[in-house]
Amino acid sequence: MLVLGIETSCDETAAAIVKDGREVLSNIVYSQIEIHNQFGGVVPEIASRKHVEKISYVVDMALKEADIDIDKIDAVAATYGPGLVGSLLVGLSFAKALSYARKIPFIAINHIEGHIYANFITYPKLKPPLIVLVVSGGHTNLIILEDFDRYEVVGKTRDDAAGEAFDKIARYLGLGYPGGPAIDKVARHGDEEKYKYPLADVGGYNFSFSGLKSAVINHVHTLNQRRENFKVEDVAASFQKAVVDTLVEKTIKLSLESNIKRVAIAGGVAANSKLREELSKRCSEHQIEFYVPDFKYCTDNAAMIASAGYFKLIKGQTSSYTTNAVPYISLVSKKE
Repeated sequence: MLVLGIETSCDETAAAIVKDGREVLSNIVYSQIEIHNQFGGVVPEIASRKHVEKISYVVDMALKEADIDIDKIDAVAATYGPGLVGSLLVGLSFAKALSYARKIPFIAINHIEGHIYANFITYPKLKPPLIVLVVSGGHTNLIILEDFDRYEVVGKTRDDAAGEAFDKIARYLGLGYPGGPAIDKVARHGDEEKYKYPLADVGGYNFSFSGLKSAVINHVHTLNQRRENFKVEDVAASFQKAVVDTLVEKTIKLSLESNIKRVAIAGGVAANSKLREELSKRCSEHQIEFYVPDFKYCTDNAAMIASAGYFKLIKGQTSSYTTNAVPYISLVSKKE
């Protein structure tokens, strides 16, 4: 079964062809990073206009790379939220139109849920149950995936997502956009034990990064006022350690308490080298299987959307053409 996936939730215009939910035949991503970098972040109006310009081209490229004729596509899946509403509407409208014109099923996908399925692309034999840490620019969720399309959200951020904190601290330190890769690169040359930054204790499996972000900014501001010399690398490394430590601790705790000895990560922050290294190490200590998607499937892409669409389709779950973009939708537990 061939599913065309479309992803336009933020500043990447992406299309992919995935066979049977796990085999990627093509995965095309047009990135707008260079455009938005000069503004220090994504400008929604510019992003949506670029999606309009590139969506047809990207879909055509996905079909060409897969060497698949449009008539062979069995279904089309697209992100309907969360994300920037203007960007979401471009991909969603294109997918609906294509579905209607070709008389094939249309499946609307929650972007956060889509990230989970990146693991089933990288590991074709992987099956639930497993613990999944979804951590990105807008979301931080700790999930028990009981089965395909059946999961329990046991933890989430109470305020800023981890990726959002990375972006804001990177901007404050003058490291540019996107912040995640910038912090990761600079932190490799810093002393992560130099500063001890506090994290709010929100209890259970929930997260909070707003206080950490403020603590780092206030600390650097104080250092500058006192005209004390400091290394940006040390600040970045210490900040990154604080974020990674809390993500790893709660993920391992959930795995042990639920007795599910499989852990996977997903989302843009899953590309962070420190998070990969520490979670892999801690999983090994507790004999927990560890899974992490290829780098190209951590950031926003359409292959994960097509994969999620396939697993919904085989369960007979399709979407109505009245489905609208929902920019602020969150991930909630889903039971059959």
